[in-house]
Amino acid sequence: MSRLRLVVFDVDGTLVDSAGGIVAAMEAAYAGVGEAPPTEAAIRSIIGFSLDVAFARLSPAIYARHRDALVDGYRAAYLGARERDGAAVGSPLYPGAAEAVVRLAADPWTLLGIATGKARRGLDAVLKEHGLLPHFTTLQTADLHPSKPDPSMLLACLAETGVAAEDAVMVGDTTIDMDMARNAGVRSVGVAWGYHPADSLRATRVIDRFDELHAALDDLWRAPA
Repeated sequence: MSRLRLVVFDVDGTLVDSAGGIVAAMEAAYAGVGEAPPTEAAIRSIIGFSLDVAFARLSPAIYARHRDALVDGYRAAYLGARERDGAAVGSPLYPGAAEAVVRLAADPWTLLGIATGKARRGLDAVLKEHGLLPHFTTLQTADLHPSKPDPSMLLACLAETGVAAEDAVMVGDTTIDMDMARNAGVRSVGVAWGYHPADSLRATRVIDRFDELHAALDDLWRAPA
């Protein structure tokens, strides 16, 4: 007998390449408080965390002195760029992302979700501009939950859809996505094109291209959880 299945996607580094805009907004936030920004590599390494956790990990002493100004500066810079250029320009889809989402959403036994370090407003803007918002049943964001790798987002996805953990898969590009999946008792597919090295992910499966996702999911669902 068929059972409902759930595929939950991360966004930044998984569906869209938003690193350029995130790095630029981070640099603007540090400039706004008169501090030198971390390196681009350091900033890329924290993509996926909620904003306050990201700043605290990047520069705890600076964050302690300028917490509100850093967060507000980042949001103003990121929102300004989005309003100027559009969300799709600053966060282009990775090749094959839209096709993979549409194909999965066409299966009546598969539900789709999002678990992201973005705020809901930013998530809605990106998904709407790319025409993907209607395909997702559950959207979990940083303004509603603790930062990854806390399992709260995934647990909310499961509760909202009624899908069992053994029938769900998390798709992401960072170690914190994979850790969140393990913390929620959910299997994972790591993507090799994102912001953490593929060999660091410790995912249940790792794929190199979006056109490999469907087969990887089929393999996972055929195997015992």
